[in-house]
Amino acid sequence: IFLWLWFDGLPIESRELYRRLKARGVMVLPGEYFSFGSFSDGEPAAAWDHPRRCLRINYSGGDEAVERGIAIIAEEARKAYAGS
Repeated sequence: IFLWLWFDGLPIESRELYRRLKARGVMVLPGEYFSFGSFSDGEPAAAWDHPRRCLRINYSGGDEAVERGIAIIAEEARKAYAGS
């Protein structure tokens, strides 16, 4: 069971946010891993900006673990927007 989180205007790529979160013990998946192939107009999906600004998160763990993970995601996102 998972959700997608999209960070509008995130100044770093989701792979960098993934690295920061992993270092803090929060495992997510960066959106880039789900953007492959081409759209019907021939544009490569990898050229689309949306996957570079989103994360896939699993929320099937215990309530405390999920709440802790979401709080850490929020902290790291705030740091990224602040330029840290």
